[in-house]
Amino acid sequence: MSSMVTYARRGTVGIITVDNPPVNALSIGVRKGIVECLAEGAADAEAKALVLICAGRTFIAGADITEFNKPLEDPDLHVVIAALEDCPKPVIAAIHGTALGGGLETALGCHYRCAAPSAQVGLPEVKLGIIPGAGGTQRLPRIAGVKAALEIITSGDPIPAAKAHALGIVDEIIDEKLEGAAAFAEKVIAEGRPLRRIRDLSDKLEEAKRSPGMFDEFRKTVAQSKRGYEAPQHGIDAVEAAVNLPFDKGLEREREIFGEALFSTQSFAQRHIFFAERQVSKIPDIPKDQATLPIRTAAVLGAGTMGGGIAMNFANAGIPVVLIDSTQELLGKGLGIIKKNYAGTVSKGKLTQEKMDQRMGLIKPALGYDALKDVDIVVEAVFEEMDLKKEVFKKLDAACRPEAILATNTSTLDVNEIAASTSRAEKVIGLHFFSPANVMKLLEIVRAAKTSKETLATALALAKTIKKVGVVVGVCDGFVGNRMVHGYIREAMFLLEEGALPQQVDKAIYDFGFPMGPLQMSDLAGLDVGWRIRKRQAATRPKDERYCEIGDKLCEQGRY
Repeated sequence: MSSMVTYARRGTVGIITVDNPPVNALSIGVRKGIVECLAEGAADAEAKALVLICAGRTFIAGADITEFNKPLEDPDLHVVIAALEDCPKPVIAAIHGTALGGGLETALGCHYRCAAPSAQVGLPEVKLGIIPGAGGTQRLPRIAGVKAALEIITSGDPIPAAKAHALGIVDEIIDEKLEGAAAFAEKVIAEGRPLRRIRDLSDKLEEAKRSPGMFDEFRKTVAQSKRGYEAPQHGIDAVEAAVNLPFDKGLEREREIFGEALFSTQSFAQRHIFFAERQVSKIPDIPKDQATLPIRTAAVLGAGTMGGGIAMNFANAGIPVVLIDSTQELLGKGLGIIKKNYAGTVSKGKLTQEKMDQRMGLIKPALGYDALKDVDIVVEAVFEEMDLKKEVFKKLDAACRPEAILATNTSTLDVNEIAASTSRAEKVIGLHFFSPANVMKLLEIVRAAKTSKETLATALALAKTIKKVGVVVGVCDGFVGNRMVHGYIREAMFLLEEGALPQQVDKAIYDFGFPMGPLQMSDLAGLDVGWRIRKRQAATRPKDERYCEIGDKLCEQGRY
């Protein structure tokens, strides 16, 4: 028997425990173990019901996606779920943490489900460019209703246990994981509940059959909200098959769609992103146990659009932050923009007024460098000019305590040169946020030649705290993000030069699926940002290189 899955009995309840750290993924060992333990439980004369539960911090959090590009070993997940459904004794899934993707599909194969109040369930496959491939698109509409299933499958977002209970996905909310699950199993035994197989249910499909236009309307909505993405539309097709076909035929259709999506360009790209975002936090020469500095207080120098957005990140994470600028007018303007951003989030129902007030209370305006004497980190967000930044860093070096980290938000300048203007080069690092800084996930962490491992590890930990994807890069012109953006903007400007209108250029990228086109993005960030960089680079630009002056001419007219 697989060591990843074990069987034991607790009174009249057989307990099947999956233990495959860190997230109990459905690897071959787990799949084999569940089938074997089900057989043992079915043969155990003393067991009247079985509970499928997981050790550690979560229920089965999904498939082992490292197996996606390899030949799949038997039993596959369809066989596991069929074994759960066909078990002659009631099988109850006990969910804690998250039951995602194949984890939720496994739970839907059980006769009943109970969950801890903090648990979440979902089918996030669309975020990998695929759809649920083990009956999720066929069983979920039968238990939760077609509309709810469409929303869950096309968004890929998890839902909390309370909502899952209201939809019928979860039968009971339990307080304690093992004790609560065992008590629920005993309740199932005492009440003589039947072996309820979701595949046999059809009541919740009837509404969709009476509303033939439901799927077309949903396709239009998803085409707008998930612009350019193929997987959400595939998910709609699969749920429609659940409504219009017998269960086994619907399952076949799901497999066909899954296979098509799995080998699509989009799925390969989205899976690459999934792994890449997890790989970036692993720096070869930074050990897992590397000591970090506590970040209890922070400061941001510059209350402009970028500085204000950076300050919001700290406040959102509950870290008090001092916001510094040279005049009361600039501070007032910066705080006004922050307040307006938060108010917009409140008006959309994504933030309570109480939370907004708490966050605004964490941002303290100040005019002088004296306010920096106790902070753990300061992020400089002034104009992209080397002389100015070096002058600022000399002042920061003098004003901050020796342990404090000095970070620059520069997008292109040499962090080594900036660090050399201080007496603590080992404490200097680049933290390049992208505009709008309070929204964009990417944070380029620029490792200078003398940046210490402790400083770098602290920056990586801080990125997680403020919910950013921290990517470590070296010192070079434009680092990574702006070197990519440079080519992107250059081609957009050439198109303008050749006669295309700005809205035509942007529409091509918008329709492709980007949130906005390159020219709108430039307007949002401020055209003067790129202009300052181009002016600095003018002396070294090859004379025979094609160059578009449209952006420069706009800035010369003050049109930023």
